[in-house]
Amino acid sequence: MKIKYPELGICGLSCRLCPHYPTEGASRCGGCKTESRMSAGCPFITCAQKKGIEFCWDCEEKKTCEKWVKHRKAAKKADSFKCYQKLEEDIAFIQKNGAGGFEETQKKREYLLKEMLREFNEGRSKSYYCIAVTIMEIEELEEALTQAHKNSYGLEIKEKSKVLHSILDEIAEQRNYFLKLRK
Repeated sequence: MKIKYPELGICGLSCRLCPHYPTEGASRCGGCKTESRMSAGCPFITCAQKKGIEFCWDCEEKKTCEKWVKHRKAAKKADSFKCYQKLEEDIAFIQKNGAGGFEETQKKREYLLKEMLREFNEGRSKSYYCIAVTIMEIEELEEALTQAHKNSYGLEIKEKSKVLHSILDEIAEQRNYFLKLRK
């Protein structure tokens, strides 16, 4: 298997926006294509390795693969440890614009996530910020961060976090975004 995009999951998830990716220490996950994850037993990883492909959408059986169809249907209703709300939309984007185009947008999202974590994380908001960065438009996130910086100047980290949360929550309410994992 030749890996060109290590931070883009075989099934279409963006590893960059997963709560386990921007972590320090032993619990950090570098993505599903890292050595430790490749041997973890994920059915998509196992299948891709056997077929020598990097992504499910590169497979000849993509339209009839029960695992991938079931995964995509489940993603419309629920999440696991990571937000799956935009999986189908992301896959469509990749199929239209290529993995390279998607990777560029994910790098922008990752940059915004890192800023949120660095400037506004009181120690309890990582998953929330990961979901927000996955779901919201880049322009909305940039505006939210600009406003949060302005409105939280001089505040302690807990108060700064509340400021950004309230801005993101307001945008989410206006746009009907769901900023929680769906169980």
